[in-house]
Amino acid sequence: MNVGDRVRLLTGTEEGIVTRLLDSELVEVAIDNDFTIPVLRREVVVVAQEEGKNFDRTAVDYGPGQTPGKNANASKKDNSKRPQHQPAAPKLAQPSLQEALAAAASSGAGVARPVNTGPDSRGAAAASGKQPAAAKGLFLALVHQSPELLGVTLINNTEADVLFTYGEETAARPYRALAADKLGPKTSTKPLSFLHLKDFEAWPAVVFQLLPTKLNGDAAYELLTKRQAFKASTFYGSQKPAPVIGKDAYLFQLDEKAAAAIAPEKLAEEVPATAPAAPAKPAGLDAAALKAQLSGDAPAKPAAVVAAAPAKPAAPVVAPPHELDLHLEALRPDNKEELSNTAILRLQLDAFEDALSRALATNMHEIVFIHGMGNGVLRKEIHRQLSRNKDIKFFEDARKEKFGFGATLVRLK
Repeated sequence: MNVGDRVRLLTGTEEGIVTRLLDSELVEVAIDNDFTIPVLRREVVVVAQEEGKNFDRTAVDYGPGQTPGKNANASKKDNSKRPQHQPAAPKLAQPSLQEALAAAASSGAGVARPVNTGPDSRGAAAASGKQPAAAKGLFLALVHQSPELLGVTLINNTEADVLFTYGEETAARPYRALAADKLGPKTSTKPLSFLHLKDFEAWPAVVFQLLPTKLNGDAAYELLTKRQAFKASTFYGSQKPAPVIGKDAYLFQLDEKAAAAIAPEKLAEEVPATAPAAPAKPAGLDAAALKAQLSGDAPAKPAAVVAAAPAKPAAPVVAPPHELDLHLEALRPDNKEELSNTAILRLQLDAFEDALSRALATNMHEIVFIHGMGNGVLRKEIHRQLSRNKDIKFFEDARKEKFGFGATLVRLK
């Protein structure tokens, strides 16, 4: 049983769609438009698409852009006239690179418009008032399955295959892997999970790992990792026509920075072959005294042996605390010296940099820096340094119910 399967309750006649796998024994099922209920797996059965034909009812196909509530209770007789297949609307042809550059130069908008082969293409575009998505790229699309239910879909609008993994992060669970597959060029996945608009504030952050690949290609690419959280201030303005699927969706590009090709010489890099080492000199011999003895200028006696000082063992790196308080009274509890604001800031940043380097050296998973609200100077400087550190996976405000806006959670690679 997978997300997106149509199921029937064994204890009733209701049918619905699996929107989430809650745990090994429990699933969430959407029935009658947006009404969702948790159901034990043993109390539902997957319904085949062909079953509707045998029972004289319209089979429900829960594909992208569906409206599950309209025919969600498909177990009831539906003797109405079956819908006739309508001719498919002409698909939008994606512009070539030359057409995209020409469109950008002529319109000044910087966004290439798709070439519609239909006769009413210009009128439809003018009526919609929306600009299409970029011509190329990998996109996260939240597609309406019903007015309140969105399906999380991955769109590959490139010419290469893409190996991908999909997972979610919540406050209760740092990461949960939900899907992994290969997506062909110019295709999209079925919904990987479902999100309800009424639960917007509790939506998880989605995490994609993407690896472009092409059979018999002449380049290898680095792995792209993208974490997408959703904020109301930007979410509702992201709705636009999605490539490939040809529907309006809340669209987020995952490869704003395209995967970098790995140079062949870098792929060939291995542990460098060491040149034959020169014969080691006997440790502790005084070379000048030995030479004097061999030349006959010194009495025949053993050369002086210089005792080598024993190397001091390196001090082990101690991991910092999981929550580091950067307030002055926490860093220097016995401090009685009057320090300027600049000196206090320098002291706090030194403590932050030291703790971050020790956290990375000891392979910590995450660390929380408590910087307080104040005038925001310390928080801004910490965020600036974190944004430039390639060893940081991401950072965000820590739990507001505990720290308010006075702490930053840093997730390390």
